[in-house]
Amino acid sequence: MLRRARNSLLLASAALGAALAMTATSAQAATPAPHRYVALGDSYAAGAGVPNQSAGLCLRSDRNYGHLVAAALNAAAYRDVTCAAAKVKSITEAQYDAFIRVNDPQIDAVTADTDLITLGIGGNDLGDSDLGIADVIATCIAGAVVNPLGTPCTDVYHHGYWDWSSWSWQYGNDDLADRIDRTGPRLADTVRRLRAKAPNARILLVGYPSVLPADGASCVLRQPIAPRDIPYLHDVLGRLNTMLRSTAQAVGATYVDTATPTRGHDVCSADRWVEGALPGSPAVPFHPNATGERVMADAVLKALG
Repeated sequence: MLRRARNSLLLASAALGAALAMTATSAQAATPAPHRYVALGDSYAAGAGVPNQSAGLCLRSDRNYGHLVAAALNAAAYRDVTCAAAKVKSITEAQYDAFIRVNDPQIDAVTADTDLITLGIGGNDLGDSDLGIADVIATCIAGAVVNPLGTPCTDVYHHGYWDWSSWSWQYGNDDLADRIDRTGPRLADTVRRLRAKAPNARILLVGYPSVLPADGASCVLRQPIAPRDIPYLHDVLGRLNTMLRSTAQAVGATYVDTATPTRGHDVCSADRWVEGALPGSPAVPFHPNATGERVMADAVLKALG
């Protein structure tokens, strides 16, 4: 009886192993290895601060999601030209930081035989200077120093003011929302230019992870941003991802949702996949760590099907 049970268990294990092997084979068959894969984008795509780093001020990591996707797909050829502080214009123009040329136009890496492109871009277009979104972060942190219980960041960008006629605090034009809306058409044109250069490429627009929670309560004493500003900034990032999704749909690209799989692992969580002002693991502040990059890679692979 014992021998029969043991044989049955062995047969069941073998059958399960065969089933898993068939599933893995089917998944690989569904996503054939790309002939030429090019990764484009900003510091979130570059894996800024995650060891090992290269490419000078571009802060490119050999463990960013592009490298992980290329390895998982066994890409025949892979080019990574991502660069920290890149804006949408950096895809088609040389990138300068403080008058220093740090990267060639990223589109130069795309050739006619490129068949896979990932593009993570748009966040730095929220800022006015070459530092991009770092401008916004610095403004919000500085405001929290002088008004930690208020909404200093929201007031700067959403133009908060006291309305004497209604005896209430009102908000006017939202600069960050306007910048996102202006970025959409420029990004759409950039994707069209990529498609013209690589007509057979599958293009994926990679969204941004959950950097901040929806509620600022969990950020109290954890990050140097006024807790009451957190919902506003969370909504700004949500609007940015919505723009990326709608742009992808408009130009026939594939949108990659990285916010959902990273939710609950933001800068204010106990288990961070996006580091805060004082990183607990190697990463540029307010950027994904190695785990965050791996989760983003998984999201790309899932989107590829």
